[in-house]
Amino acid sequence: MADGGKIPQSRVRRTAKIGGLAAGQALRQASTRATNVVRTREGRDAALERRNLEAAEQIVTALGTMKGAAMKVGQVLSFLDAGLVPPEHRDEFQRKLARLRDAAPTVTFREMRRVIEQELDDPLDETFAEFQEEPIAAASIGQVYRARLHDGREVAVKVQYPGVAAAVRADLQNLGMILRLAKRIAPGLDPKTVGEEIRHRIEEELDYELEAQNQRTLARLYRGHPFIVVPDVVTALSRERVLVTEFVRDIGFEEIKTYPQEERDRVGEILFRFYFGCMYRHHQFSGDPHPGNSMLLADGRVAFFDFGLFKRMPVEAVQLEMEIARAVIEGDKDTIMRLGTEVGFFPEPEKFDPDRVLEHFRAATSWYTVDEAIEVTPEYATQVLIDMSDPRSEYFGQLRHESAPPDHIFGRRMEVLTLAVISQLRARGNFHRIAREWYYGDPPATELGEQEAAFYATRGSGA
Repeated sequence: MADGGKIPQSRVRRTAKIGGLAAGQALRQASTRATNVVRTREGRDAALERRNLEAAEQIVTALGTMKGAAMKVGQVLSFLDAGLVPPEHRDEFQRKLARLRDAAPTVTFREMRRVIEQELDDPLDETFAEFQEEPIAAASIGQVYRARLHDGREVAVKVQYPGVAAAVRADLQNLGMILRLAKRIAPGLDPKTVGEEIRHRIEEELDYELEAQNQRTLARLYRGHPFIVVPDVVTALSRERVLVTEFVRDIGFEEIKTYPQEERDRVGEILFRFYFGCMYRHHQFSGDPHPGNSMLLADGRVAFFDFGLFKRMPVEAVQLEMEIARAVIEGDKDTIMRLGTEVGFFPEPEKFDPDRVLEHFRAATSWYTVDEAIEVTPEYATQVLIDMSDPRSEYFGQLRHESAPPDHIFGRRMEVLTLAVISQLRARGNFHRIAREWYYGDPPATELGEQEAAFYATRGSGA
């Protein structure tokens, strides 16, 4: 890590780092565009691949020095193959980004211990009977340790890096530059709207007390669920920079990827049911699906955690999402145009061809709006992402005129990241039949669906 392991906190220093990367990418993109005027189609594609590979390497290098808001880009790219690099370089790129996601900064345990003791107002050994100094996981703004309480309970202790809050807030002041980097990956995004949503969500993520509240809520909603577990929070030991939760033993995601197809299919369905089901049943969900935020337990259940990046949606926003999904399923382009115009998604509706809009929406959602069994591969997820927001999309002309509301943007983030995680398992299934349980109230079409229906029947509703 740069500067002797210290997290760069000042806006000026972080601006220089981020701004330099953005400027370099702008020059390279401009050069590529100028040269492409005289290139063949094959030559243009090759040049784009070379530029994207360069961009990927630079992003890995620059973001690897940070653990603030800019690291979120690296977290996403570490498991979402966004089609940024040529296929022959993709595996190496994924390995580098996986290391970026998992690597901890060189913050000593003495510094982390100081944070714990400051937050809990007691020496470490008075609070914990045992505390393992080696972290078991690292995240964008903190590390997780394993410990045991004096009453014998094993716990996970999430501790925020000292100084990271100031670093993140510096990143947020420079969010315009960060979004210009992201815009090179997804030119269709609206930096102002996306920026406001990111600011709200990441400011909340810095407060572990708020995350504890989110986790307590989901732990209550899923208590007794047949295949989903949300570990309990130890409320008495949770503060703004320290979060203590029940410890769960797990089977790591990389190992799950080696499992037989049937078992990977099962985990893929559970991931889909949790992330989508949270939004459609409970109107609140984690906005940060990635492999490190779920674990397969020995009894076959899947545990979910890390609810800092969290979204609560108004009932009417969720209803709108379901109305649009039903319209896509039914091929009702008039309803799509009417609803989209009402919420400002189509600010100038006369610029949109309803038939093309329907085609585009279907391309981006076909994995759960078309009634067929599919295998969700990384290549499939890449194509969905391209269709959603990439200049290589055949729908990019109309994408430029869309203006997605913040709730929709966050929902799409959850959606595409869930797809990305499932794609790493190469899971198979008819996700449309599962989605119909929420959209139409259909009876469950899978064994897991029957188990879940029985669980909610005992509660009287899905909320």
